[in-house]
Amino acid sequence: MSPWLAVIAAALYAAAAALALKSARHAALAVLAALALHGVALVQQVLPGGVLSLGVTEALSVFAWQAAALLWLLCLLQPLQILGVAVYPLAAAGALAAALHPSSVTGIPLQQWKLQLHVVLSLFSAGLLTLAAAQAAMLAVQDRLLHQHQSNRLMQALPPLETMERALFQLILLGFFMLSLSLVTGLLFVDHLMAQHLAHKTILSIAAWLVFGLLLWGRWQRGWRGRTAIRWTLSGYAILILAYFGSKIVLEQILGRHWS
Repeated sequence: MSPWLAVIAAALYAAAAALALKSARHAALAVLAALALHGVALVQQVLPGGVLSLGVTEALSVFAWQAAALLWLLCLLQPLQILGVAVYPLAAAGALAAALHPSSVTGIPLQQWKLQLHVVLSLFSAGLLTLAAAQAAMLAVQDRLLHQHQSNRLMQALPPLETMERALFQLILLGFFMLSLSLVTGLLFVDHLMAQHLAHKTILSIAAWLVFGLLLWGRWQRGWRGRTAIRWTLSGYAILILAYFGSKIVLEQILGRHWS
């Protein structure tokens, strides 16, 4: 059942991306339906029989679902519907990837609340920082169009530059806070770090944490903005993705091991 749910969800995400430039209300309704169907499919894929089965494609699907869900919620507070042009196609791709190419991994029991807390915090931090990366990419497009003195449909749909930058740093601050909690719970609750081959993931995650931390410091102390903020945001996100997906691909596809 989950493949068909994912396919329908992907179609709704695509429709929402197209509507993001036209009708915020219709886009929001399409996304809400997509999130519901995608969420049901994810539960079937990721939690079969009460264990956590989170391979590469499933993790991508969870990341994408969270980013779309967080954007939908943020759009209730701020005019950020235009981000759907970037985020909703990603959500569609994530839904299809997990449905059509499921990973073969051993399920991990989640009886311990400490492990569950670490996983939830990790996923939330990734979802928030995925949104921040999408916001930075959209900000880069807006900055380029402004410098070229171009005005098109996309430019007219974008909020003012100050609003875009403020939203970017709000997302980074929230994501940084969740990433901090994720790192702390990982260090405290994940046993035998080296035996589980998680040291490289932890080091890269800490590197990403440092990049985002320095960016926030630069914003408050030096007034960093514009292209500087964009470069630091995308660099930190690239390191974070490498920490999770790079390590996961090497372990699962090459070494035949698994971690959540």
